[in-house]
Amino acid sequence: MQQRLVFVDEKAIVAGVDEAGRGPLAGPVVAAAVILDDERPIDGLNDSKLLTESQRVKLAKVIRQRARAFALALADPVEIDRINILQASLLAMERAVSRLGLEPDLILVDGKQVPRFENSGRSIEAEPVVRGDKLVPAISAASILAKVCRDRLMRRWHRRYPLYGFDTNKGYPTPRHLAALSYFGSCPIHRQSFSPVRQVGQAAVYD
Repeated sequence: MQQRLVFVDEKAIVAGVDEAGRGPLAGPVVAAAVILDDERPIDGLNDSKLLTESQRVKLAKVIRQRARAFALALADPVEIDRINILQASLLAMERAVSRLGLEPDLILVDGKQVPRFENSGRSIEAEPVVRGDKLVPAISAASILAKVCRDRLMRRWHRRYPLYGFDTNKGYPTPRHLAALSYFGSCPIHRQSFSPVRQVGQAAVYD
C-alpha cells in the first residue's frame, strides 16, 4: 500500500513530478508533472522501473485519461552539456509544471532536490520525496509518463541513427552501445559532456 510522506490538506491540489533519462549517454531528459483525480483512482501505479514496458504503456494511457492535469517537457542534449544533467533535469521539471494548465498548491518531487517552481512570479511550495516514485501515487504517475515518452522519443531517434541501438538501449551505456560508440564515434544526440562520449568524438559522417 502506498503511503503519503508529506502532510497535505485534503483540499490541496498536489502535483507529482519525476524525470526519466539522467543516466543515458544520448537523448533528452524528460520530465512529467501529474495532478491525479481522487474521484478517478488508478490501480497499479508504481515506480516505472518496477513495471514492464507493456504495463507502463497501459498505465500511461489510463493516466492521460483520468488525471486532472498532466504535462511533459524535456531538456535536450545541448542543454544537458551546457548546464549539466542535474540542472537540466530540474529545468525539465520546471517546464513540465509550467505547462500543467492547473496551478498546484504543492509539488512533490522524486528524489532529494527540487527546482524553484513559480507561477506569475509567485513561488509554489515544493517538497522532495526520496523514493517518491514508489511511495507517492502522483509521482509514480509522473514517472510512468516520463519513461514512456522518453522511450518513444528514443525509438524515433533510432530510425535516424540506427548504428547505436537506441530502440533497445534507449541511450543507456550497454555493451552494444559502447562498442558502437567506440567504433563509429558519437552522433548529434549524444551527450558530449559525458565521459564515454567525450573520449571518442563525433562520427565523421555527422560532422
